Amino acid sequence: MANHDPLPDEPDSDQVEVRKEKLARLRALGVEPYPNDFKPSQSASEIAGKFADASEQALAEAPKDLRVAGRIVAIRRMGKASFFHIQDRRGRLQVYIQQNRVGEETYNLFRTLDVGDIVGVSGYLFRTRTRELTLEAEGLRLLAKCLRPLPEKWHGLSDIEARYRQRYLDLMVNPESRRVFEKRSRIVRGIRHFFEQRDFLEVETPMMQPIAGGAAARPFVTHHNALDMELYLRVAPELFLKRLLVGGFDRVFELNRNFRNEGTSVRHNPEFTMLEFYQAYATFEDLMQLTEELFMTLATDLMGSLQLPFGEHVIDLTPPWRRLTIGEAIRVHGGAENHNLDHLENLHQFAKDRGFHIDLGAPYGNALVAVFEEVAEAKLIQPTFITGYPLEVSPLARKNDTNPAMVDRFELYIGGRELANAFSELNDPTDQRQRFLEQMRARAAGDDTANPIDDDYVRALEYGMPPAAGEGIGIDRLVMLLTNSASIRDVILFPLLRPHR
Repeated sequence: MANHDPLPDEPDSDQVEVRKEKLARLRALGVEPYPNDFKPSQSASEIAGKFADASEQALAEAPKDLRVAGRIVAIRRMGKASFFHIQDRRGRLQVYIQQNRVGEETYNLFRTLDVGDIVGVSGYLFRTRTRELTLEAEGLRLLAKCLRPLPEKWHGLSDIEARYRQRYLDLMVNPESRRVFEKRSRIVRGIRHFFEQRDFLEVETPMMQPIAGGAAARPFVTHHNALDMELYLRVAPELFLKRLLVGGFDRVFELNRNFRNEGTSVRHNPEFTMLEFYQAYATFEDLMQLTEELFMTLATDLMGSLQLPFGEHVIDLTPPWRRLTIGEAIRVHGGAENHNLDHLENLHQFAKDRGFHIDLGAPYGNALVAVFEEVAEAKLIQPTFITGYPLEVSPLARKNDTNPAMVDRFELYIGGRELANAFSELNDPTDQRQRFLEQMRARAAGDDTANPIDDDYVRALEYGMPPAAGEGIGIDRLVMLLTNSASIRDVILFPLLRPHR
């Protein structure tokens, strides 16, 4: 059964009942409280943009039948003449309404209106004595009755999660939230434009997959009744996108959802948006430059600057960005300058000395990454490409020609968090099958995030995949960076939350 308990800071039931009684009276008078035949001619921002600095002469010559619609966000009643403000998707506009102009019946309708009601207004423009651009109402229609009072001051709510649980209220009364999601839309459009300019083809690959591969993560499981088969919500589109490289699409990208059955935090949501792109005849080093260009383009278009405020820091996106190996990052940021970290026992001793624990059964590569994440990751504030990843944690990446214990891979860190992961792709089918078998052994030993064997993917590689590089960028974290947002919940319209009790 659905949970209908009131949320914290909801209005008491008496206020709701008063509004429901108004609704009943309107219907008894023959007023339709939810019509669908009012057509606005302009938005509030269009009117402001066109007439904000208009002279009195220009206002006098403006159309006399402007039609706007929006939600009432403020009312100042003054007997037989009143002011109110309406808000639409782009802005606000003041409206002046007089009984002797709209008529007694319409003015009596106005008297029943509440903050939160959605109305349509027709009329002409003028300026008040305080020089505020105002619409003189000649007609008024109720378009939707609001039965719950709006919060008077959103930031005064005691439960911050109400912003996420009732995003519609957050967007309604918090202009900054609306701006974040408008910027998110611009960022996504900018990404598409960036890759289309470089001859990448946007594609869509399956969201439900028979094998949950392409990343080390726990999947969500579902069942297809007609085929009587288990399916997984994808944890990554990687293996399907690389099949397209085999098929001859040399440059592809996808902007879509991934799903990982893991915990939530200020950086994690089980459903998230990922950009993945693949380029034939490129290396992971080529993608470093491409990534710098992408971030610079988005920041310049959105902010007009490569210096971005982010929490207490100012992030400088000016290239070239710093490059460190995992070992160098541990030494520079973890105080390991005088330590030999080339052996597993040394890593365990270093971790013990620093007061944290790493899995005693983990191989060297996993232990090295665990130490890096503990002592260095949060300190990588300015853009930094981390390279030198061990083979054990990179089952789909190409081995380094000089040191085959490592792979040609980078992760990008900004603001102390990972934003991108990229590598030169493994296209040797024999090597790839062996890596899958090693993953299966790890899975049998209890690692339920290890990749299963995807025989069809190996079969595709046997037809020949061109040398290539690929990258994934977390869109939600990228939006956090470009909008100076502290939590991933601030940039996802409807983040997953524990049910309200």
